[in-house]
Amino acid sequence: MLVDLEQLIRVIPVPEGEAAPELPPWLLLKVASVIQPALLTTAAAAVGVWLAGKVGLRAPAAEAFAERRAIWPALRPQIVPGVVAGILSGIAIVALWLIAKPFLPEVFLARAVEFNNLLPAATRFLYGGLTEEILLRWGVMTLLVFVLWKVFRGEPRGANFVASIFISALLFGMGHLPIAFVLGGGLTMPMVIYVVAANSLFGIVAGFLYWRIGLEAAMIAHIFVHVVLLAAMNRV
Repeated sequence: MLVDLEQLIRVIPVPEGEAAPELPPWLLLKVASVIQPALLTTAAAAVGVWLAGKVGLRAPAAEAFAERRAIWPALRPQIVPGVVAGILSGIAIVALWLIAKPFLPEVFLARAVEFNNLLPAATRFLYGGLTEEILLRWGVMTLLVFVLWKVFRGEPRGANFVASIFISALLFGMGHLPIAFVLGGGLTMPMVIYVVAANSLFGIVAGFLYWRIGLEAAMIAHIFVHVVLLAAMNRV
């Protein structure tokens, strides 16, 4: 709701010879933009609540809140790993950007910077840090672990978790390709490699945090990735 959607949509290039699309009224545009992520987040939350405990995955602070226990003892062990992993992941993503930049189309570089400048910090922290972790880790990764457990039987094994981490991370990376396609007016091989690699890199880190420590550690790390990216924005 904090994003200036009209301005954001106007960043997206219109094919030559076509008129810019007519935008619906402001309130309708805002409401429409919330419906899809709200439904997906609700579904992912339900999947995690249903299946996470069955395969040994946890959201310790959320569980403490639901059970009316003290939240801080459950959250405290997750803070330092989350902060450190987030800062290091953010630095790695910036490094990948610097390495890939000479190989990326100029039009994509310019529009990507403009697009990123239109995303408020609160949106990055709340949607990226919380919503995407509920979708990709609590929902998708948990479901993958459960499916692999049922397919291969026995107790959930480390291989099931590792496979689920990499698959969910790859899906997370590939999920950023459509906006890259739109911003660049198409995709080049360097664009695909950069977009998938940069986003999958953090997806792997977040997956291991969720598996070994808890969902909130992955959320904290995701927030601190955006802290680093905001600090580096327009400077690299």
